[in-house]
Amino acid sequence: MDKILQKNLTELFEKWSGEKLASFEPLPAHGSNRQYFRLQSKSKKAIGVYNEDFKENVAFLSFSKHFYKNGLAVPEIYKQELDKNIYLEQDLGDETLFSYLSAEREKNGFSEHIINYYKQVLRALPKFQVTAGKDLDYSVCYPRSSFDRQSMMWDLNYFKYYFLKLAKIPFDEQNLENDFQTFTDFLLESPRDYFLYRDFQSRNVMINGDDVYFIDYQGGRKGALQYDLASLLYDAKADIPGDVREELLEIYLEELEKIISLDRKKFLQYFYGFVFIRIMQALGAYGFRGFYERKEHFLKSVPYAIQNLESLLHSADLPIKIPALSDAWSRLVRSSYLRTLSSNQLRLTVRLDSFSYKRGIPWDEKGHGGGFVFDCRALPNPGRYEEYQSLTGNDQPVIEFLKKEESVDVFLDHAYALVSSTLKNYQMRNFTDLMIAFGCTGGQHRSVYCANQIASRLKKEFNIDVKLRHREQEMK
Repeated sequence: MDKILQKNLTELFEKWSGEKLASFEPLPAHGSNRQYFRLQSKSKKAIGVYNEDFKENVAFLSFSKHFYKNGLAVPEIYKQELDKNIYLEQDLGDETLFSYLSAEREKNGFSEHIINYYKQVLRALPKFQVTAGKDLDYSVCYPRSSFDRQSMMWDLNYFKYYFLKLAKIPFDEQNLENDFQTFTDFLLESPRDYFLYRDFQSRNVMINGDDVYFIDYQGGRKGALQYDLASLLYDAKADIPGDVREELLEIYLEELEKIISLDRKKFLQYFYGFVFIRIMQALGAYGFRGFYERKEHFLKSVPYAIQNLESLLHSADLPIKIPALSDAWSRLVRSSYLRTLSSNQLRLTVRLDSFSYKRGIPWDEKGHGGGFVFDCRALPNPGRYEEYQSLTGNDQPVIEFLKKEESVDVFLDHAYALVSSTLKNYQMRNFTDLMIAFGCTGGQHRSVYCANQIASRLKKEFNIDVKLRHREQEMK
């Protein structure tokens, strides 16, 4: 340890505390050039920070004082000596939201305790963005005062050169560059006069007792509301379940609407665009640290980011045409190699559809092109009998009718054997999505029954998410 640095921090602590320093403990690095130390005396303690980047120190200290004055849960700044690149801040302990959820999840899954902390975080976010962001001194922002076109292009090119190229994903350079321009034009249409935290994710939230505190906002600048929300909800390693993500999104929107009026449809359209750029920024960082600097532990986050990208491709429709970029995303999702970079098993989602052949086979346009389509039209048809015509495969009389038919059981056993074999292979390769569809003439009896039966079996045998949809019933 640098003896001059230790001396400077010790003197700063003793000036602030009025007490003799009792212990000086270096803390683990956090992937930056900042150095952290825990300093304690008889009755006081603080975190000492050394950072050679003067402008970053100015930004952090200015933001911290402003947020603290506005009643936000950030570390109090006790004392600073910027000419020596050091300052003292409140000691918030060692537990981050990420470390807490990792430990809690091992025992209890993504529990209500975790969700409640996330709710606290999301209720605080609009206060940073809107309330405290109104009169913040943006002149101290570093390296830029706004998440503007230049910032976006930095992130997109970071993704292109440090991830796509190093992961050997082919693309047409000019077409991709054209799509980058179209994509940034779209994102720049969103209102961007708010505080953008920039790295708003679970590792930058501290848990202290029952409360959450916020750190590492020194890269903050003006920008769109959606970016930080995307950063938190689609944080790759946090791996928030889809249904929980939707619940948390609603919490944020409700809190935001207490402060400003909101067109939800327009907000969400831009939101998914910012999720895409945040995922690409994260992949660029993983590629730089992992592929280029050969720090392999960064690559373990890649499958989680790919999983988020796949989920997004299923659910988000952007109102722009970006064929080259969409093709790059699809290639990433289809890459078996990228999914095996982590030893952790990702959660597989099986989407089960029943349908009518009259209206066509469901097409998985945004995933792998589908998994299985099973034709139920050779099975005995309850719809030929008047007493079943107004019923569906969800109704007990139809279920009893089909249960009595041996050919239906044989058909389901064969279908299940194919599906279960593929599921085991998908789980081994860390694939996260499989589509299975059962079709019959009207999509009312046999296909509904078969989809229900296979869904029930899969839930019993596999630790997976099963999403069941009866297309023709929903269209009525």
